Amino acid sequence: MPSLNFVLPHWLYWTALLLVPLIGMVIVRRTSRAKPRPAVSLPLAYLFWLTGGFVGLHRFYAKNWLGAVYIPLFLAIVYGNIHVRDARIIASDTRTAVTVAEYQVKRYRADVEQGDEEASERLAKAEQDFAAASEQFAAATASMESWRTFVGVIAAVIAGLLVIDAVLLPGLVRRRAELEGPLPPAEAAGTTAEIPQAGTGEDPARAVRTRVTAVIDSVSGWTGEFVAYWSIIAVFAYYYEVIARYIFNSPTNWVHEGMFLMFGMQYLISGAFAYREDAHVRVDVLYLHLSDRGKVITDIITSIFFFIFTGTLFVTGWIFMMDSIRVWELSFTEWAIQYWPVKIAIPLGALLIFLQGISKLIKDITLLRRMGA
Repeated sequence: MPSLNFVLPHWLYWTALLLVPLIGMVIVRRTSRAKPRPAVSLPLAYLFWLTGGFVGLHRFYAKNWLGAVYIPLFLAIVYGNIHVRDARIIASDTRTAVTVAEYQVKRYRADVEQGDEEASERLAKAEQDFAAASEQFAAATASMESWRTFVGVIAAVIAGLLVIDAVLLPGLVRRRAELEGPLPPAEAAGTTAEIPQAGTGEDPARAVRTRVTAVIDSVSGWTGEFVAYWSIIAVFAYYYEVIARYIFNSPTNWVHEGMFLMFGMQYLISGAFAYREDAHVRVDVLYLHLSDRGKVITDIITSIFFFIFTGTLFVTGWIFMMDSIRVWELSFTEWAIQYWPVKIAIPLGALLIFLQGISKLIKDITLLRRMGA
């Protein structure tokens, strides 16, 4: 198989972070208003064909078990690539041995030409080492090329099957849709039951609404939903990494760096949404046993520590951001991605969670007044 030398352009990385969430939000809103749809979708089937067709995922999606034909072919490619990798390592080692032996031959031959009689034995030994290393290098190279040919043939077979399935896929999806009919309304809407988690969802003021809190809650909700769709990018990025690493023997560095930077920004920006939803886990054995009034009073008193923390995070993050923007900071890796947008996420996340803290404080005070009335 040929190597993959693709490196994600910086502009495409930042564009994806902007556009993928917007596209995802539009699709979800359209889907929620759509009529019941078939159990299988042709666009989704082609997506599986494009991204997982090499293991027959598109046929499994259409519940056509002939997709199993792809699995042994895929395993054959993995098996062949293991041998290609091992042969490449041996070829690299023997190439070094050939280079060293060739240098020794030239060195001792020069000594012999200068009349050094003792160099003759060393020259003979060096020539033997050179011949042996050359033979090993040729064998390793031949083995590597034969396994590459094997993998290439299997890959061509899979490519041919995928071309055929690209034509057959609409018929497969249509027959499966006729057999299964449309999805029930709940499944079509994509609804799932919420799983309660200990230490969350205990805020008695969560349902309180005022004009100010409604605006802040909307901002926190929109930003939280926006960065949530970044997880979709991670699926495709790590999918590419697995394929590049194990199928094409071409591991990347930019996937790992791009994803941990993305998740770092997601962690910061989604903090306000998690706070709005009371989803931050409390490790507190006392708070759980307080009455609603006691919880509200406790939240009001302890909010001082919350604002100290978020204020410190904002000020420190602002300094980091300005220092980074001043030099247009880049990462020190070979990808050299821009770091200053990542640093911007620090004060931005702090500001969002600070505003959500104000919303929480307003709700607590409002609820406490209602309880006292």
